[in-house]
Amino acid sequence: MTKDAPLVSLHPNVKAFIGEKRRMLIDGKWVDAKSGKSFEVLDPATGQVIANVPAAEKPDVDVAVAAAKRAFESGPWSRMTPAERGKIVWKIGELIMEHQEELAQIESLDNGKPVTVARAADVVLAAELFQYMAGWCTKLDGRSLTLSVPYTPGSEYHAFTRREPVGVVAQIIPWNFPLLMAAWKLGPVLASGCTVVLKLAEETPLSGLKLAELIQKAGVPDGVVNVITGFGETCGAPLAAHPDVSKVAFTGSTEVGKLIVKAAANDLKKVTLELGGKSPNIILDDADLEQAIPGAASAIFFNHGQCCCAGSRLFIQDKIYDKVVEGVAEYARKLKVGPGLDPSTQMGPLVSQVQLDRVCGYLESGKEQGATFAAGGKRLGEQGYFVEPTVIVDAHENMKVYQEEIFGPVVAAVRFKELDDELVRKANDTIYGLAAGIYTSNITRAHRLATKLRAGTVWVNCYNIFDAALPFGGYKQSGWGREMGVEVFNNYLETKSVCVGLGQG
Repeated sequence: MTKDAPLVSLHPNVKAFIGEKRRMLIDGKWVDAKSGKSFEVLDPATGQVIANVPAAEKPDVDVAVAAAKRAFESGPWSRMTPAERGKIVWKIGELIMEHQEELAQIESLDNGKPVTVARAADVVLAAELFQYMAGWCTKLDGRSLTLSVPYTPGSEYHAFTRREPVGVVAQIIPWNFPLLMAAWKLGPVLASGCTVVLKLAEETPLSGLKLAELIQKAGVPDGVVNVITGFGETCGAPLAAHPDVSKVAFTGSTEVGKLIVKAAANDLKKVTLELGGKSPNIILDDADLEQAIPGAASAIFFNHGQCCCAGSRLFIQDKIYDKVVEGVAEYARKLKVGPGLDPSTQMGPLVSQVQLDRVCGYLESGKEQGATFAAGGKRLGEQGYFVEPTVIVDAHENMKVYQEEIFGPVVAAVRFKELDDELVRKANDTIYGLAAGIYTSNITRAHRLATKLRAGTVWVNCYNIFDAALPFGGYKQSGWGREMGVEVFNNYLETKSVCVGLGQG
C-alpha cells in the first residue's frame, strides 16, 4: 500500500462542498430531515468523518413523493415538449463534464475509488448516459396498427398505440458507483417524462447531492427530481412501499431486492431490479494470454472488486492454468493500493468497515475450507478499509468463496479440462446470471459458448465494457429488466392502445 503519498489537492469547490452543511433536495428546496436527524459520512481511506447528511424517514418520503406527484400531474414537466425535455437532459451531461474534477474528487473521497478512475470513467460515462438518453426524448413513439376485424359496413377502425410515462418513480441506488448509478437511473426517467424520488446510498451520498445541484442548474423544474438521504429500513422501505409510487427501480444486493419486491407487492407497482452476481470468466487454451491475463485481473480488481458483474470465478483450461494463475497473481501483487486521492493508486479501500469485515470474513472462510492463496488473503494496514487483492487457487464448488458473492477483490481460480457441457454446467451453476467473460482466439468457440451461458451480458476477449446504448441486466436472481439502451424505456413507459370506430362516412 502506498504510504504518505502526495494526494491530489482538493478543488476549492470540493472543499466548500464538504465543509458546508449538506441538505436534501425536495420540491426544488434544500431541506433537513423533519426529525432533525443526520448521520456521518466517512472517508474509507481513513475512517474519518468528512460530512453529515440528513437521515430522512417516512415523513420526508411522504413530502418528496407528494412533490413528485404534483410535478407529474400538473407541473410543467408533463406539459413540456419532448424536444424541450431533451435539451434539459443534454444540459445535465454538459454540466457534469464542466464539473468533472469536482465530481471525481467527491467520488474518490466518498467511495474510496482512485480519482484517476473516477475522472476518466465514472464522470465521463455519467455525462454520456444523460446525453444518450436526451436523444430518445423525441423518439419514444407509438405506432399505427391495421386490425383484422372482419369488415362490415360501418365497422372500419383506426388503431394506434401511445407510449406514456408510468408516473412517479422511486429509485434506490448502491454505493459502488454512486454518480454513475444515479445517472443510469435518472437519465431514462427524465427522458420518458416521469418524475422521481431518488434515494442515495447511505455510505456514499455526496456525489448524488452534487449532481442534484447540477440538475437544478440545468433547468429541471421543481419537484421533478427529489434526492433524499437515509437508511434502508427507515427511508428506502417506506419509499418502495409508498402508494403514490408507480414504479420502483433498485440496484443493490439480491437480499434487499427481494425485500423491495415484497414492499411493492401490496399495490402491484412495477419493479425493476439490478442485483448481485457471481460471474464466470472463462479462459480457453487458445486465448491470447497477453490479453487474457490483465483482462481477468481487471475483471475482478476493478473498483476493488465491488462490482455486481465482477469476474469472480475464473475458469482456466488445464493446459494454461498455472501460467494464467501466476500472471493474475503477479498482477495482484503489483497493484498499488492506497487512498483514492493519491494519483498513483490503482486500487483504493473498500467502502466501509462493514464491507471490510464481510470480505475478511470470506477470506477466513476460504482458509478454513482449505483454500490456497496465490496472492493476498488478508487486510492491508490498520487505518482505512484496505484489503489485499486476492487470488484463490484450485477452488471447489463446496467453498463459500466459490459459491457466494464476496463483493471484494477476491477471485477463485478453477481448473477445467475440456470445453464441454460440464464446463457450461459449472459456469451456470449459480443463483446469479448477470455477466460472463470468454477469452479465446476461435470466434466459433466464442459464439457457441456465449449462447450457452445464462447471463445478461457476455464479454468476449474483453470485460467491463459499458456503453449507454448497450443494455445491462441479469438472468435468474441477478434481477428483472434492463438498464441503458432503448430497452430501459420498457421500465418507465406504459403502452396504451387506442381504437377509434370510424363509422359510416
